[in-house]
Amino acid sequence: MKRALFYTIMFVAIQFLAGGVAALIFKLLNGDSTGATGLIVTTATASIMAVVIFLAAKWTVVSRHWIQTRPWFVLFWCVMAALGILVPSTWLQEQMPTLPNFAEDAFDMIMKDRMGYFIIGLLAPLSEEMVFRGAVLKSLLQWKRNPWIGIAISALLFALIHMNPVQMPHAFLVGLLLGWMYYRTDSIVPGVVYHWVNNTVAYVMYNLYPDPDMTLVDLFGSQRTILMALVFSLCIFLPALYQLNLRLKK
Repeated sequence: MKRALFYTIMFVAIQFLAGGVAALIFKLLNGDSTGATGLIVTTATASIMAVVIFLAAKWTVVSRHWIQTRPWFVLFWCVMAALGILVPSTWLQEQMPTLPNFAEDAFDMIMKDRMGYFIIGLLAPLSEEMVFRGAVLKSLLQWKRNPWIGIAISALLFALIHMNPVQMPHAFLVGLLLGWMYYRTDSIVPGVVYHWVNNTVAYVMYNLYPDPDMTLVDLFGSQRTILMALVFSLCIFLPALYQLNLRLKK
């Protein structure tokens, strides 16, 4: 447990320190680091530094063993699971009390910029999976006999580091699924693929429908259509989950 907390604290420290240094340099060179470009540069720097440090310190060990088994159908079902859970997760979140959105302005700037996809769609899935599954969860699985205790703790830490209450419920649920994938395969690759699809869809939808207050009713038009969308989504997600349960192997 101590190592898991250490890895989490180190990840947050890297985000603040590396991002802060990058923001200072960017400000000295350009005069302002609060715009979209400055935010993207500082966020990218922090993510890249997290990857480099965790690999260099061997807190995360990356291996090609699992991908060499050519698990293409597993990755296909990871994509299907990521697509199938989006509407149900959004619906569940809408049933909860409204949570604060502390990062709305910064999030908006990154999502609306083309280079923002580099952060949201590529760097975030890689760095977060390396840290929270490849390091945090790996240490927790060695600490507890019941893997679901470790998976739940890692999902909670994953949700908390987003530091934005409105994102935390979805991050926790996704963290449970990502943790289960890692436990079954001992590889971060399924999680990276799932995370990439999840964030890519979020990026695309945000740019197609940029209103942050948009609800499922606004998107689908009626409660009946939402119900149909939920059923359709579950018809994707549940078979994907079943196939993953059959196919995920170390």
